[in-house]
Amino acid sequence: MRSRFPVALAASTGACALALGVAAPAMAAPSAEQDTAMVSVVHGIPDLTVDVYANGDELLSGFEPGTVTEPQSLPAGTYDIQIFEAGQGPDGKPALEKKVEVGEGDTATIAAHLGADGTPRLTAFADDVSKVDAGKGRLTVRHIAAAPAVDVRAGGEPVFTGLTNPNEDSAVVDAGIVDADVVLAGTDTVAIGPAEVNVTEGAGTVVYAWGSAEDKNLALATQKFSGMDSMPKAVHAGGDGTAVSANSTDWTPGWAAAGGVVAVAGVLGARRFAGKRG
Repeated sequence: MRSRFPVALAASTGACALALGVAAPAMAAPSAEQDTAMVSVVHGIPDLTVDVYANGDELLSGFEPGTVTEPQSLPAGTYDIQIFEAGQGPDGKPALEKKVEVGEGDTATIAAHLGADGTPRLTAFADDVSKVDAGKGRLTVRHIAAAPAVDVRAGGEPVFTGLTNPNEDSAVVDAGIVDADVVLAGTDTVAIGPAEVNVTEGAGTVVYAWGSAEDKNLALATQKFSGMDSMPKAVHAGGDGTAVSANSTDWTPGWAAAGGVVAVAGVLGARRFAGKRG
């Protein structure tokens, strides 16, 4: 994998603006008067540990694949973001680079991952932290793997069908344990799972399918948003970046927030891109 995705790969700049923010202790905390956003990041590029820089300052070193960060409250503004293979920055050539913007009121997660063709890319998702009814939870699945279209099943029955990279699907479901797996679209061929997914009442559970089908390292990473009966800006999130191998038959994910994660965050302008994917 490392030979296929050298550091020299640079993210292409397109007409669609990408908004991304990064926070670190070196940055001043936003004042009450500043516009802010709540943002998180997922690292879904296998075999590539990275360092993250913003405006030339190192914000995170040794960021491991499969990790989901805690969300951060960031001041609105523009940042020059560079992602390097660990130890190669800031004088080397970044693997991914974008001049990006944080918008007021955004609640979102950005994923560094492989596209369907195996090329590293950045994709941002607007996180739905709206209220759910009593006894319900929100289940979201995001396809960020170098893999074809998939179906997500619960108890052997398709729940989300034809999901392609880099898209997502979501539903409000009864809280409880869901026996889920990921299969190739329209087939019974299991790509990931089965897994017992704990859909918590009053919370959002986000499951990321990441990795590469060709390299046989498909895995899952998870994120949990709690306090869905509170205002969106009061949302708390945690991630479990445990890499789960494809066709695992004995994996039960821990859904609690992963401890000790150094804060780094990314966001797409959720207001501008609500309803759009990728």
